[in-house]
Amino acid sequence: MTQQALAERPGFGAPESFEIVAQSAPEILAHVETVVCVPTFRRPDMLERTLRSLAAQRGAGPFAVIVVENEGKERAGAERACALFAEGLFEGLVIVEPRQGNCKAYNAAWRCALTRLPALRQIAGIDDDEEAEPGWLAAFLQAAASAPAELFGGSVTPRFEDPTRAWLGAHPIFRSHYSASGPIPMLYSSANYLIRREVLETLGFPYLDESFDFTGGGDSDFFRRAMAAGFRFWWVQEAVQRETMPARRTEADWVRARGYRNGAISARIERRSRPGTAGRLRVLAKSLALLAASPLRGLMLGLDTRSLTIGLYHAQVALGRLGTEFGVADEQYRVPEKN
Repeated sequence: MTQQALAERPGFGAPESFEIVAQSAPEILAHVETVVCVPTFRRPDMLERTLRSLAAQRGAGPFAVIVVENEGKERAGAERACALFAEGLFEGLVIVEPRQGNCKAYNAAWRCALTRLPALRQIAGIDDDEEAEPGWLAAFLQAAASAPAELFGGSVTPRFEDPTRAWLGAHPIFRSHYSASGPIPMLYSSANYLIRREVLETLGFPYLDESFDFTGGGDSDFFRRAMAAGFRFWWVQEAVQRETMPARRTEADWVRARGYRNGAISARIERRSRPGTAGRLRVLAKSLALLAASPLRGLMLGLDTRSLTIGLYHAQVALGRLGTEFGVADEQYRVPEKN
C-alpha cells in the first residue's frame, strides 16, 4: 500500500502525535520487511538489555527496530536508545510519543512502521522489561513463512529478581496462555507477538483503543477484533522471551490487583462484543457463574500449586468482573511507580 493510500485510510488524516528523534537513512529503511517495536517508559537500563538482546538475534536476517519513548519530559529511554543507535547497535527509528498511555505508544510505533517502511511485511514486539532469546525472531519468521495464520504469539518466561518468590511462576498471571506450537483460538497479550501487515491495514488506525491506556486490555481487545475480522492465530513456543519481575510485582497487593484487573478486562471486552441489555445480562450471568465456581476451581488450583495465594486467583477474576458492573475501573497503570 502506498503512503498516499495509507494517509487516506480512516484515522490517518489526523496529524502524527509522535516525534522522530533518530532514524536510519531512508535507503536502509526502504528494504526492511520486518520491524521490532519496543515501547519504553522510565526503564533505560532494562531497555538497553532489551536492545542488546535484539542485537544478538541469530538466523533472522536483517530487521529494523522502532523504540517508542512514552515519557515526554525526561526521555531517559529515548536518550539511551539514541546513544545505542549512534553506536550502531541497531537500525531503525527512535520516536517519542509524549501522550502517556500503553495503547498510545503501540499506536505510534505501528503507525510509524507502516508509514516509514514501504517494504514492511510484519511487525514483532517486545517490552522494555523483556529480553529475547537469540533464536526468538528467527522462530517467529520461520512460522510466519509457512503457518496458515496472520497473528503469532510466543512464550514469556518470568525471571524473578527475588529468587525466594520464584514459586509465583506457577500463578496464572505469570504463565503464558499456551505451551505448544500450533493453531490457537486467540492471543490475549502483546508481550510477545508478530503481526502481519495486512491485519493492521484491515483493522485501521488507531489500532488499539486508547480508552484502555491505564487499565490494560487494549491488546486483548485488538486481538478479539482481529479474530472477528477472520484473521487466524498461531502459537510459536520456540519464540522465547524472558521477562524481569521486580520485587514489587511479587507483593501480595500487586498480585491481587492483577487478578481483579484481568477479570475487569475480560468483562469489559465481552460487553463490547455483546452490546445491549441482553448482552449485558449474559456477561453478568457469566460473572456470577464464575464466582459460584471459584471456590472449587480455586481449591483445585491451590492444591495443584500448593499455594493459597495462587488458589485465590479465580475468585479475584470473578470479583473483578463483577466490579465493572458497578463502574469500578482498576487503572493499574495510572501510577507507573506502583506497577
